[in-house]
Amino acid sequence: MTGFNTQVVHGQAINDNQTGAINVPIYNSSTYQYRSLQASVRWDYARSGNPTREFLEKQIAQLEQGACGFAFSSGMAAIHAVLAIFKPGDHLIVGDQIYGGTYRLLDQYFKEREISFTSVDPRDLTAIKAAIQPNTKAIYFEPISNPLLRVTSVKQVSQLARQAGLLTIVDNTFLTPYLQKPLMLGADIVVHSATKYLSGHSDVIAGLVVTKTAELGKKIYFIQNALGGVLSPQDASLVRRGIQTLALRLDRQMENVAALIKFLQPLPQIACLHYPGLPNSEDYQVAVAECHGFGGVFSFELAPNVDAAEFVNHLQLFKLAVSLGAVESLAELPYEMSHAELPVAERLAAGITPQLIRLAVGIEEAADLKADLKQALVVAIND
Repeated sequence: MTGFNTQVVHGQAINDNQTGAINVPIYNSSTYQYRSLQASVRWDYARSGNPTREFLEKQIAQLEQGACGFAFSSGMAAIHAVLAIFKPGDHLIVGDQIYGGTYRLLDQYFKEREISFTSVDPRDLTAIKAAIQPNTKAIYFEPISNPLLRVTSVKQVSQLARQAGLLTIVDNTFLTPYLQKPLMLGADIVVHSATKYLSGHSDVIAGLVVTKTAELGKKIYFIQNALGGVLSPQDASLVRRGIQTLALRLDRQMENVAALIKFLQPLPQIACLHYPGLPNSEDYQVAVAECHGFGGVFSFELAPNVDAAEFVNHLQLFKLAVSLGAVESLAELPYEMSHAELPVAERLAAGITPQLIRLAVGIEEAADLKADLKQALVVAIND
């Protein structure tokens, strides 16, 4: 077995051509020639399979140590395909801090198709047990929540799910297979918004799915081929290229996170910090046991005398934008941006206050990032 950094650089050969190309070419063909009417062909129509996409699908399956990988046109298309394996009358348990787009899909699309769900704190095994119904089929959660970075044990939830005959589905976007391999901890299906860390350059929208077994892979492939939300060859190539530097980027991003937290922690303008790598955090032990790092995102509460809007509006190097995982640093105010669709009471109940700032840290010089935060804090203080 080759090491992770070797796998991200080389992937798995798909023996697609005889040109000696170092990287798999971008195959823009929508259809493929049969050598004869009786011949068995590997690819026939690009929705069903494409050499560029297949390379990426095999690579993500290798990195997650799963049986089958699938590439979709967006993270939401990938999540839709996974949820589409369930039938009317099925019930799902979902984490109470899943991505808003996932919640919308469940609440406004699949609910109409008679797939019900119950939201629970996935860290609370008692709550999960209480939510299991006779028609429950799976539990879906994110091991690190957004934007408070709460950590759920994939191993513990998977053990509970297995005992109850349920599938465990994990959105591994924040950690990537470099920092955590949920299938190795007991999960059955892993989902990625490859838009984020895997591509890493804010220039492509993509989603990936990996299944532990070939049997589950057949179900996902049927949905992929039937609905057709596949990733284009050009975008598959961009994600492949991004994956090659995944470990290098994440290592640098986590170094920068550590430097920024060290800078911010003693400041009176900072009320508290949220990051699983903090030894005094309640989730630290779980993160240490199940992850190989803590990721490139952290959040913090500004003190009451700091104007949060003024702070984010005066950032210069940090770009005010949603998303995360790219080489450039991004900042957002979840209360007004990514979670604004939630009613105020729900936002506050979830710990998402008007003073909460989330930073997705890039690979810039840490000194420059600290200087940017410092000058924005100075401007935002209310005397």
